[in-house]
Amino acid sequence: MSDSHSSPDPLVPPLEAKPVRHPRAPLRYVVRELLETAIFILLVFLIVRGVVQNFKIEGSSMEPTLHTGQYILVNKLIYFHFDLNAPLRLLPGQADLPPRVVYPFRPPQRGDIVVFEYPRDVRKDYIKRVIGLPGDVLEFREGRVYVNSELLDEPYLRGAFTYCLGGYPCAQGPITVPPGSIFVMGDNRGNSSDSREWDALPLDRVVGQAWLIYFPFSDWGLVPHHRYDTVTAATP
Repeated sequence: MSDSHSSPDPLVPPLEAKPVRHPRAPLRYVVRELLETAIFILLVFLIVRGVVQNFKIEGSSMEPTLHTGQYILVNKLIYFHFDLNAPLRLLPGQADLPPRVVYPFRPPQRGDIVVFEYPRDVRKDYIKRVIGLPGDVLEFREGRVYVNSELLDEPYLRGAFTYCLGGYPCAQGPITVPPGSIFVMGDNRGNSSDSREWDALPLDRVVGQAWLIYFPFSDWGLVPHHRYDTVTAATP
């Protein structure tokens, strides 16, 4: 008994495998995919740009802490704030409601190095150190800075002195930092255009806190901020 099996009929030609044709995606689907990808990339860029921004140091006003030509990243999120009373001003009779500003993280502190819009030309960005907070009383005596009657310890100056020129507001005696403002100065006190010259800086002009030096690579590291442990807050 032989095994049964089938064999091709010599009179019937073998069937050839036909290539499978996949339907081509309509053009509108391709365009939609491209648009969705572009929108996603744009949203990511805007989110990152809203949190971190790069900044190039130009000039010597922050010597010896920061140097011209360095590139840094600025933390824009840390000083994020909003006015709780802003929506209420839209109500009848509430247009004069005073601001009630809230910082979910924290406001600028003494010793922070901040990037901000130059008050006299908001198209330019400056970088300085926060010296006085709202309500602080600042005095300049014998080349030293006093905040709320206490001598400010500033080791980053490396022995340099701080003076006010005759035409500057700070040369007329003690000055009080207005509400909603900070007093900023460069670490290179002899070559810095700062609050001594153009008065206090509105907080709304602050872009963010200088965070990281990323170029040149030899200077890679966190921006050195400072804390003044001996300075007490201003009395309300």
